[in-house]
Amino acid sequence: MPDGSINMEVVSLAADLKRAADDVKKAAETTNVELKNLGDVTNTTKITADQALIKFNELTIRTDEMEKRVARMASYDGHREEREKSLGEQVTDDDGVKALLASGRGKASVRVKAVISSLTTDANGSAGDLLVPQRQGLIKPVTRRLTVRDLIMPGSTNSTSIQYVKESGFTNSAATVGEVAGTTKPQSEIKFDIVSTAVTTLAHWVLATKQILSDVPMLQSYINGRLMYGLKLVEEAQLLAGGGTGTDLSGIITQATAFSAPITITGATMIDNLRLAILQTHLAELPPNGIVLHPSDWTNIELTKTDDGAYLFSNPTSIVSPRLWGLPVVATQAMTVDKFLVGAFNTAAQIFDRWDAEILVSTEDSDNFRKNLVTILCEERLALAVYRPEAFIYGDFGNA
Repeated sequence: MPDGSINMEVVSLAADLKRAADDVKKAAETTNVELKNLGDVTNTTKITADQALIKFNELTIRTDEMEKRVARMASYDGHREEREKSLGEQVTDDDGVKALLASGRGKASVRVKAVISSLTTDANGSAGDLLVPQRQGLIKPVTRRLTVRDLIMPGSTNSTSIQYVKESGFTNSAATVGEVAGTTKPQSEIKFDIVSTAVTTLAHWVLATKQILSDVPMLQSYINGRLMYGLKLVEEAQLLAGGGTGTDLSGIITQATAFSAPITITGATMIDNLRLAILQTHLAELPPNGIVLHPSDWTNIELTKTDDGAYLFSNPTSIVSPRLWGLPVVATQAMTVDKFLVGAFNTAAQIFDRWDAEILVSTEDSDNFRKNLVTILCEERLALAVYRPEAFIYGDFGNA
């Protein structure tokens, strides 16, 4: 069980978190009063509200970390708390896989709810140097956080294709008209296209030695660290920049509207251009909910400083999610350097999952039985619909 010092730290942290929550509530009340009486919020109140919210977020993260520490300490005393199973545990705890482990041959499939770069194999695509007398375990692969899917409206389908209506043009001719009988009223036009997009399959597989089936922790690492993550890497690139030919998805960038600043700004910076792109989506009548950048461009923005060397808007000591102009920023290497995408991901596009991620393990693929190998396959099926291309703005920082 946690010792006395940990208990004191928990009590102190809880008190700090309550005070921070009270400060956020007080700032919100002050904001409401000023909006009601003045029609606007003073700069002092804005700064106070921002500081209170940042402090609250930092304490929330510290609280989560403390809870994990306490849980780990409790587990050492034999009191392991219930937790959600990892992807690998979902596979190895499945009855079909248990039977496969017991018999040493056959095949099994498991459907899991999440997907996470590919496993490096030798030139022949075999297990290669897995065939060694002793192995200490797989090296944890380098991973990167992927969140573009989180911006997009989710959905599901039982079909092999999705047919949807896409708005391709809108002419607004609304105007005042006279009250004289017979007066012709102006006509507006809304154009729609019927679009069909096919469900596509994302998949890859690797070979491993049969002995890996007897090493359950290694099998879990195999699934969690490599195959699932590799599938997610491809999904990320397809959602953003799929070319729409062959089996590729038609990605958002492929259909997005080119950036064209609605107003002229002299000496526009990267931050200015993103704000102008946000304005462009607002003028398309669908407010954006996210910004996608390459990590290099986001770092460039974060390092922007004033003339006296102070960071313009970022705080190196603050633990907060990346945001700009009030929108979350997704920094991913699936985005090209010097490019940006701003859009209403949550209303103007939708992902349709046909299959959740699926893991297949078989000793009877090809000549596996004779060579004491197993095939581990990972795949998913999904489609992407982009309802309003005008709600996505794709631009080039270098052209601005």
